[in-house]
Amino acid sequence: MSRPRAGSRVQLPARLTGGARAVGAVAVQIARRVGRYVWPSADGVRNRVFLRDRLVALPLLAVVGFGAFGWAHTEVRDDSAFVRDRLAPALVGLADARASLFIAQGAAQENIGEGRAVGIGGLGDRYRTRVTRATQSLNQVISSGALTVAEEQELRVVSALLVGYTGYIGQAQEHAEDQVLRKAALAYARSMLCSKPLVPAADDGRYPSCRATTGSTATAIVDRVSGLERELRGRLADRAVWGGRVIAAAVVSGLALALFALGIWRTLDFLRHRFRIRLSVPLAAAALPLLALPLLTADALLAQRAQHDALPVADTLAERTSPDTEAVAEEHPYAAPDPQAVDVLADRIDDSLADGRLAFLDGVGPYLIPAGLAAAGLVGGALHTYRREYLVVARPGAAV
Repeated sequence: MSRPRAGSRVQLPARLTGGARAVGAVAVQIARRVGRYVWPSADGVRNRVFLRDRLVALPLLAVVGFGAFGWAHTEVRDDSAFVRDRLAPALVGLADARASLFIAQGAAQENIGEGRAVGIGGLGDRYRTRVTRATQSLNQVISSGALTVAEEQELRVVSALLVGYTGYIGQAQEHAEDQVLRKAALAYARSMLCSKPLVPAADDGRYPSCRATTGSTATAIVDRVSGLERELRGRLADRAVWGGRVIAAAVVSGLALALFALGIWRTLDFLRHRFRIRLSVPLAAAALPLLALPLLTADALLAQRAQHDALPVADTLAERTSPDTEAVAEEHPYAAPDPQAVDVLADRIDDSLADGRLAFLDGVGPYLIPAGLAAAGLVGGALHTYRREYLVVARPGAAV
C-alpha cells in the first residue's frame, strides 16, 4: 500500500466533501433565517417571505418555550410538594419515634429500678404512651410515601425489633424482684435499642442516649432509624438544589420565549406598516400567556428557596432533638417551647414550605403546555390567513 509523499495534500473522498458542503449550506441558511427573524430589515424583506418565516418560527417557538417552561415549573413544584407532604413528615416522624423510645427506656429503667414495675401501675403510663407513640410514628413514616421499597422493608424490620424490645422490657418487669434476671433483660433490651454503649454524659441524666453506628454493624433500632434519617436528608438536599434538567429547560424556555415575544412585537409592527392592520387580535391573544411568566418564575424561585431553607431544620431534627427536651415539653405544655423540640421544628418546616409558593398558582404549571399549543395555533392560523389573503389580492408585478 503506497503512502502519500511528504508535502502532498490528502484527498478526501468526494462523498465526505459533498456532505460537508451540504451541512455548511444548511448552517448558513439557518443562520440567515435566524438573523432575518430576529431583526428583519423593513425594506429588504418581501411580504410573503416575512409571513412565511413567521408562520414557521412563531408557532415552533411558542410550543418549545411554553412547553419547556411548564415542565420546569411543574418539576420544581412537584419537588416542593414531595418535600412538604412526604419528606418533611417522614423526618418528623423518625425524630419523634427516636425520642419517644429513649423516653420509654428511661421510664422503664426508673420504674423497674425503684420496684414500681410490679403491681397495678406496671411500667407506668409514660412508658406505654411513648411506646405507642413511637409505633404510630413509624407506621406513619411507612405510609408517608417518602421511602423506597428497600427503606420500607428496613422500617418494617425496625417495627419488628420494637416488638422484641418491648418483650424484653416485659421480662424485666416480670423479674423485677430478681436482680440478675432483671438486669439481664434490661441490658438486652438496651442493646436492641443502641448497638454502642450509652454515652457516658447521658447516663447521669433522666433519659438515656446512644451513639448511632453505620455500616454492617448498624443493627440496633436507633442505628436503623438514624440511617433512614440520613437517607431522607440526602434526598432533601438533592431536591433543594437546581437540577441540571431544570436549568437546561429554563435556559431553552428563556431563549425561546424571548424570541417569541420579540417576534410577536416585530410581526405586529410589520402588519401595522405593511398591511395597515392596527392590531392583530389573534397575535395579541397569543401573547397574553407571557404576562403570567413573571409570577410563575417568582413562584418557582420561592419554592426552591423554601426547600433550601428546610435543610437546616431537617439537620436539627436529626441531630439536635433529645429525649430530655421532649420530656420537658411533655411535662410543661404551657411553658415557652424549646426551639429544638420536635413539634416546634415540625411547625417551622411546615410554615417554611407552605409559605414557599404563591398558593393561587397551584396547578397552573401543567396548563402552560396547552397554553403554548393554543398560542401556536392562534399565531399559525392568523399568519396563514394574512398570507392567503395577501396572495389573493396581490396584483401581478407588485412587490410580494
